[in-house]
Amino acid sequence: MKNKIKSLVIVACSLFALTSCLDTEPVSSLTDQNMWKNEGHYSAFVRGVHSQLRKDLPNLFTLGELRCGHYSDEQSFSIESVTSLYCLNMLDEDNPGLENYAGLYTNINQINLFISKALDTDILSAKERSYYLGEMYGLRAFYYFHLLRSWGNVIWNEDPSTGFEIGNLARPVNSASEVMTNIKKDIQSSIDNFGNDYNFREKKSYWSKAATLMLKAEVFLWSSRQMEGGQADAQEALKALNDIKTNLPDLGLIEDGYANVFDYDNKANKEMIFVIHHGENEYELFNSKWRDGFMPANEVIKNQYDMETGTNFDASIINFGGRIFYPLKPQVYNDFDAMDTRRDVTVKAVYSTETDHAYKGCFPYKYQGLNPKGTTTRYMGDDFPIYRYADLLLLTAEAKSLTNGDPTSEINDIRKRAYADNYDEATIGYPNYPGDNDGIDEVLLRERYKEFLFEGKRWYDLRRFGNEYVFKYTTADPQHPKRLLWPIDKITLTNNSALHQTDGYKTVYQ
Repeated sequence: MKNKIKSLVIVACSLFALTSCLDTEPVSSLTDQNMWKNEGHYSAFVRGVHSQLRKDLPNLFTLGELRCGHYSDEQSFSIESVTSLYCLNMLDEDNPGLENYAGLYTNINQINLFISKALDTDILSAKERSYYLGEMYGLRAFYYFHLLRSWGNVIWNEDPSTGFEIGNLARPVNSASEVMTNIKKDIQSSIDNFGNDYNFREKKSYWSKAATLMLKAEVFLWSSRQMEGGQADAQEALKALNDIKTNLPDLGLIEDGYANVFDYDNKANKEMIFVIHHGENEYELFNSKWRDGFMPANEVIKNQYDMETGTNFDASIINFGGRIFYPLKPQVYNDFDAMDTRRDVTVKAVYSTETDHAYKGCFPYKYQGLNPKGTTTRYMGDDFPIYRYADLLLLTAEAKSLTNGDPTSEINDIRKRAYADNYDEATIGYPNYPGDNDGIDEVLLRERYKEFLFEGKRWYDLRRFGNEYVFKYTTADPQHPKRLLWPIDKITLTNNSALHQTDGYKTVYQ
């Protein structure tokens, strides 16, 4: 099986190698004499940075979720299974999973260029410059937080350059503690520049002060648990979350059903805080590769049984036209309580057409796109949530649990929406639900799993809460705890002689 997987890993990885360019030519490759002449140049550049972020999304998802243990190397009902080595936690020096730090330094360089120009211009109004800088400092911290959680010690660079390649920097990495210090500094710079401006732009698909505050909560909870920040950092996280609740009172949970959170016709709803935008005739989820990676083929699904309708699947409705390179473990469906409405929104169960209609497996159903007239395949134009109010609640519960607070109300707000009419505080409310006596960390991890599956959070959640949870819920080898970070690929190591392989992997290219 391992040889089969290795032979197909290149195909699988290609689904997520989408970080090479912006929708327009990167401004950093143009001469400065043609740029930065008016406000329109700056606003176009901001749009370009967000466009590149959208192209980086598949790799961000890979870093945050695909190693989390709920993807299988065996097909259940799909034609193909090309599960990559990172899904199975079988990374090594020859199979690093992602190259060139997942391409994330490309947009970091663009952000660095913008900051350097915005700090030295009188073209922009003070208000507009501050808002733009709030966005850019926040986004730079966001990118570096992904790098920190994935590689630990990484190069921190604030200097813009043209023709940027991380391998050509010829400089060593900064320690994880130095990177964390700089991330927190950027977060504060973002907050300071936003000031009292809590406005959202572009239907919540542009970075905002609320996004920075959500990031701050994540960062400080990580440092609280993983970098000896303790209660002080958890308290800072709680303050950031309370800031959002105080200054954006219109945010809240969607109350008329979990499905409506992700409904294509309900974008930019009150639950969303920051999203990656997609839309019909604009851009598909993962540049259409979500379909290939996770959704079933029409010719396969029509020969499977849908227990909800009592008939075979209708391929004119369940017409995702995918291939399922990354099949889910059948157990994922059964991880949900049958009374939990999140189950049938998050995953779709597939049954045999035989008389007994035996359960065969499931596939992601959270993002359903739309079915334009005259087409045979769904258009995956769903917005992808980076931060939403449910996350604010569960991060608040976590911060409270680390500061001797009571997380009951936040947990139960999530469960009330999840169980709808089935909710009974005496049996489902915290701390009365089966398993609630397993400890608050276990409770929060289970709740986050059910709430945020397919939102790129599960691997990071397990890492944040502690290695014992990673080894409990994934295939990661407890004999190699340092391999929870990612190895550096051969080309990057060769191009930058100052780099050394991630601790825990062999240094074979230097």
